[in-house]
Amino acid sequence: MKNFFNYCLRLIVKLALNIYFGKIIVEGKKFIPKDKAVLIVCNHQNALIDPILIATNTNLRPHFLTRASVFRQSFIAKLLNYIRMVPIYRVRDGVKNMEKNQETFDKSVDVLLNKGSMLIFGEGSHSTLRNLRPLKKGFARIAYQALEKNPELDLVILPVAINFSNHLHSGSRVRITFGETLNPKIHFPNFDALIKATYTALDQLVVTIPDQEYEEDLTALIAHDVDLTSKDKVDQFLAKSSSSKGKTQKSYLRNKLMKLFHLPLYWLWLWLEPKIEDPAFKATFKFIIGLVGVPVWYLALYFTLSTIGHQDWAISFLFLAMIFLLANRNGQQ
Repeated sequence: MKNFFNYCLRLIVKLALNIYFGKIIVEGKKFIPKDKAVLIVCNHQNALIDPILIATNTNLRPHFLTRASVFRQSFIAKLLNYIRMVPIYRVRDGVKNMEKNQETFDKSVDVLLNKGSMLIFGEGSHSTLRNLRPLKKGFARIAYQALEKNPELDLVILPVAINFSNHLHSGSRVRITFGETLNPKIHFPNFDALIKATYTALDQLVVTIPDQEYEEDLTALIAHDVDLTSKDKVDQFLAKSSSSKGKTQKSYLRNKLMKLFHLPLYWLWLWLEPKIEDPAFKATFKFIIGLVGVPVWYLALYFTLSTIGHQDWAISFLFLAMIFLLANRNGQQ
C-alpha cells in the first residue's frame, strides 16, 4: 500500500512539476546504477523542489534526509515518514537532539544494506546562490558505516547537480545532471579523501558564478540570455569576461493573463510571500499552492457556475485558464 501511494503521488507530482517548470532537462541518465546500493549526493538550492525533482526523474525511489524541524507535528511527521523522508538534526535543533541522529544514520545504513537508495544534500543546507559550497561529513559517515557492516556491499555514490534558470519563477528551466558514480571503497576509511572526491565530481556539474563579482556576473549572464542551467555555457561566457550595462527587462503578457485567470491563487501568494523569510522556500510554497490550489479552484469555479446555469461559461473559462497556465511555462527562461 505504501509503495502504491508513493507511486501515485510520484505521478501527480511529476505532472505538476512539468506544468510548473517551462522545461525540465535531464542529463546523464546512463550513469544511474541498477541493482546497487546508491547514495545520491546532490547540491541544494531550492528547498523541497530539489528532492521531488530527483524522486520524479529517477526510478531509484530514494529515501531523503530532511531537516528535523519540519517533523514537529505528529501528523506531518507520519506523512513525511510515509513518503520516505527521514529527519536529520542540526545544532540549531538543540544539542540534546543531536543524539537522535544516530537513529537516522542507522536507518540510512539499513536502506543501503538492502540495496536501496538515500538522497543527501551534501552541503548540509540550501542557498539560492549559484555555486557549490563545502560538503559536510554526513554522507561519508553513512557510506562508511554501511561498508563496516557489509564490506562486500556493492555501494556507489551518485553525484547529481540541479541547476535553475530562475529559482523563484514558475515557467523557468531546470537541468538535472547525473555524474559518473564513485566507489567509496577506494577511499575507505579516509573521510577527507571521499569528501574531496565527491566535491570534485559535483563541482564539474554545478553551475558556478564566482563570489568576487557574483551580482555583476549574474546580471551580465541574464542580460546576454545565457542559459543559467548550463555549466558549459556559463563557464564559456565568464571566461570571455563579458560585461553588460544591466539586466534587460521583459514583460510577459502570458504571465499576466495566467495570474488574471487564477486571481484567488495569485492573491493567496501575494499574502503568503512576505511571510516567507527564506527565499529558497518561495518556489516550494508557490509549487504547493499550484499543486493543491489549481485543482480546487477549477472544481469550485466549475460547480459554482454550473449551479447557477452557466456551465458553458465555466467550460470556456477553464479552457482559457489552462491554456494560459500552460503557456506560462515558456514565460521565464
